[in-house]
Amino acid sequence: MERTVAAGATGPAPERAPSSEAGRTGDAVLPDVAGLLDGMPQQRVPVGASAVSSPAPGLAGAGAGVREIAAPRAGILALRPWRLLPTPTGTPFTFAYAVVLTATSLIAAYADPALVHALHQGSSTDVAHLVHTPLTVLLASGLWTAGGIVTPYTICFLLVLTALERRIGGARTAVVFLLGHVLATLVTEVPVGLAVLAGHLPDSSLHRLDYGVSFGVATSIGALTGLLRPWLRWPVLALFGALLVQDLLGLTDPLTNWGHLIALVIGVGLWPLVRRWRAASAH
Repeated sequence: MERTVAAGATGPAPERAPSSEAGRTGDAVLPDVAGLLDGMPQQRVPVGASAVSSPAPGLAGAGAGVREIAAPRAGILALRPWRLLPTPTGTPFTFAYAVVLTATSLIAAYADPALVHALHQGSSTDVAHLVHTPLTVLLASGLWTAGGIVTPYTICFLLVLTALERRIGGARTAVVFLLGHVLATLVTEVPVGLAVLAGHLPDSSLHRLDYGVSFGVATSIGALTGLLRPWLRWPVLALFGALLVQDLLGLTDPLTNWGHLIALVIGVGLWPLVRRWRAASAH
């Protein structure tokens, strides 16, 4: 309510209501809310004005307790499908490895078949090569994909190693992959050599062709499941394990199929390690 003071009145000036000026301003904009106090929560504001405003200079203390309600970030639930695939900056190890596998797959598809067979034979982790040049063939055998670039294990390689590297880093992902590749190879090939020495297998078994990335991929899948939430971890692990058991029961290549199962178990055994690595990467 507006007050007036008669001209020439003597004595102390009458005390003015603190909200008279604020009420006068509010009356001009919102006549129906003239009685409301500025700075109080849940106040109505003029159309087009910001929902959260700074308190009036004279009411800074009254408005200090009002909390600003932040609007939700627009992109918090946005999907980012490109993160499923490797990138040079985000996942350098997986990206570089994928480039190498693409190159070797093109060589296998378009080079002279005799040359391709010689390259595969020279990279094979059979018993004969493991005895004479173990480090060379263990590394070289991981440069090829059995069956070409478009195979289930190649697709799993891209998706799984990308996801693993984004969680624990490139160097640690390389350790997981190589550990599974090397251990699963040795576990499957050493018994072959012993069986040949015992006379249970022919000498030709020492030159069995063995190359590819499948052991490393199976280990990476096992390790990655340890970093997933339980509702996703156990279905992925059960589905992949069931596929490996089905291949084993089919008796198409028992030695390789056993190697896949062993590699998966190695990956599961790495859960404590990869979880520590992920915690370290988070800090």
